Amino acid sequence: MNNFALGKYMPLNSPIHRMDPRAKIMAMLIVLIAIFFPAGFLGYAIIAACAVAVVLIAKLSLNFVWRSMKPMLFMLLFLLIVNILVLRTGAPLVTILGFTIYSDAVFQTLYIAIRLMLMIVITTVLTATTKPLDLTLGIEDLLQPFQRFHLPSHEIAMMISIALRFIPTLIEETQRIMRAQASRGVDLKEGKLKEKIMAVLSLIVPLFVSAFQRAEELANAMEARGYCPGRTRTRYKILKMEGRDYLLLAGSAALLGTMLVLWLA
Repeated sequence: MNNFALGKYMPLNSPIHRMDPRAKIMAMLIVLIAIFFPAGFLGYAIIAACAVAVVLIAKLSLNFVWRSMKPMLFMLLFLLIVNILVLRTGAPLVTILGFTIYSDAVFQTLYIAIRLMLMIVITTVLTATTKPLDLTLGIEDLLQPFQRFHLPSHEIAMMISIALRFIPTLIEETQRIMRAQASRGVDLKEGKLKEKIMAVLSLIVPLFVSAFQRAEELANAMEARGYCPGRTRTRYKILKMEGRDYLLLAGSAALLGTMLVLWLA
């Protein structure tokens, strides 16, 4: 949980931090679409190089981004095992104890792993370089055209922003409960499987209670400040696109076009 970086805002002074949140959100969506194009390892290498360049321009440490991917390693290992057991196509690579591992199982696992890692990097850069309030304003503006279909754009943007904002808070709360239970003799690391399940259940219940208490406190605070969903609201901060924002969108569109060309080729 210490490695979980998604949702953490890093207050740095970089060109990426100063960009319009709408441009960053649209660029993220465009790059996520590009990631799902089967452009081969060359295409993924190009996206990875662009992602690393954006991380360096944003003055984020590569170690910070790598920490955000560590919690996914267990799931990637699980996918590798499942693909090895299920996929029986391609060239046989190696035989272990009479069981043959085929090339398609390894390559498909690599494709999934690379896609997940790139998605995590792009999303981490967005949340680390955008304030929660700016993220809310950006999502609300992007959903504004859907208000013609009675879509509550402001409420959706508010929920997404609150969810991202409280991810680090819930992780800290989980660690606090784990330390409190460890001081009372609860062992979450050792013991039989049944004992571990019971220990996890004893962790989940107080975590849910704490989450509901925080939600109630937040609701009371919003009501005390006069927040009313559905009402027309004014803004202190007005978003305005600049040249660097359009440059970011153009670069994202060029990256998407490159993936499309590689896929067709």
